Amino acid sequence: MAEISVIGGGLGGIAAALRMRAKGHAVTLYDRCARLGGRAQVFEREGYIFDAGPTIITAPVLFEELFALFDKKIEDYVTLVPLSPWYRFVFPDNEIFDYGGTLEDTLQEISRISPQDRSRYERFLKKTSDIFDIGYTQLADQPFHNLSTMLGQVPNILKFRGYRSMWSLVCNNLKDHRLRRAFSIQPLLVGGNPLNTPCIYGLIHYLERKWGVYFAMGGTGALVQALADLMQEVGIDIQLQTTITKIEVSEGRATALITNRGMHFPVDKVISNIDPTHLYRNLLPHSEQSISARIKAKYASLSMGLFVLYFGTATQYPGVAHHTIIMGERYEGLLKDIFKRKILADDFSMYLHRPTATDQSFAPDGHDCFYVLVPVPNLSSSINWSTEAQIFADKVIAALERTVLPGLRKTIRVPFHMTPEDFASDYLSIDGSGFTIAPLLHQSAWFRYHNKGEGIKNLYLVGAGTHPGGGLPGVLSSAKVIDRLIQ
Repeated sequence: MAEISVIGGGLGGIAAALRMRAKGHAVTLYDRCARLGGRAQVFEREGYIFDAGPTIITAPVLFEELFALFDKKIEDYVTLVPLSPWYRFVFPDNEIFDYGGTLEDTLQEISRISPQDRSRYERFLKKTSDIFDIGYTQLADQPFHNLSTMLGQVPNILKFRGYRSMWSLVCNNLKDHRLRRAFSIQPLLVGGNPLNTPCIYGLIHYLERKWGVYFAMGGTGALVQALADLMQEVGIDIQLQTTITKIEVSEGRATALITNRGMHFPVDKVISNIDPTHLYRNLLPHSEQSISARIKAKYASLSMGLFVLYFGTATQYPGVAHHTIIMGERYEGLLKDIFKRKILADDFSMYLHRPTATDQSFAPDGHDCFYVLVPVPNLSSSINWSTEAQIFADKVIAALERTVLPGLRKTIRVPFHMTPEDFASDYLSIDGSGFTIAPLLHQSAWFRYHNKGEGIKNLYLVGAGTHPGGGLPGVLSSAKVIDRLIQ
């Protein structure tokens, strides 16, 4: 059996480590943070607990599989509870759209807002189901490093017109402008612009419909801890606060990992769960990489950045759902500001997470806990976050007070924020991108960073920047690809 070295303790790295250990390999995982989880860190402030990263759990079966590898059950480690609604949309005209639950629940909500779109939505759902059957069921866990695999999918791309944007797919099926916005945001969940992300990512819509949306009691941090407990039980060696700064390569094979403290670890096989653009630009000798890897790393189109404001409140807002998406006045124009013009707009949209809607342990009794996430340009813009961050935080607080959290300024507690600069420094994300590379057509499947190292024979990649892409189902599925590649 091989000795497997995993760089990065995000959920992709954790899943890969567990899958390799289940095959009998000796596994060591290195991560630069003080706790596992990658971007799924946890912050604690004066009795408030904040999930720092992903909060939306879909396809729970992918987590269940990791425990089942060792004949264990996830419910013995952490409790996943279904949410209803999955998301609450709040529009500029004060219309509210609760999305989730049964299909009939969704159809009734659509009928209330736009009766003409009820049957149109059913057609849209069928199209996303067809895309899901190909893009997820058949291909999400399949290696895509051979061009022939990609060429074999050309008929499906043409059949579903997968080159169209998600926005185009939605607009061709729904008429109400509010519903068009609500059902086209899925690319933003994986770092893409709905205006140019190919509609193959519409499979995310059906994935939610198939399994629902869940929350881990105790938060995503509790889910990470459950996986950490499992890793320790099965004998995976975890080395935290260890940053890998270089991978030595000889004759096309990785031979050693070099850390920030000058430590030298010989390796047999390496699985990378770090930003692949950072991996190829900064950790590997360029002379050892394939031409394809050098081109991708040089010209990568990166996802947008994220501004995240965390805060508690000394009162509760029982009318606020667990997941709320507050739409700004503009949609297409705002997306162009973020992705193309790269400017910080005043009429932003927001995702508000209120875990205390489901789990009061996140805040002291009688209090609430929140974070609000705003898509913003990444660091390729000219935004000076050292001067803009607090100004922007004040604007976000004012927008929340106008919409769903009246009186927020008087009751807010322990506010703090993360900007793209924090993503760059904390997670070594190139340009502080929130999701590594963007899910564009020319950065999907074979065109994305390969799960099999490009030029280095014993290197493998998992995580949001690799096939099949971002989001928890994507990064967990990337570990299943590695399961196929390493016997």
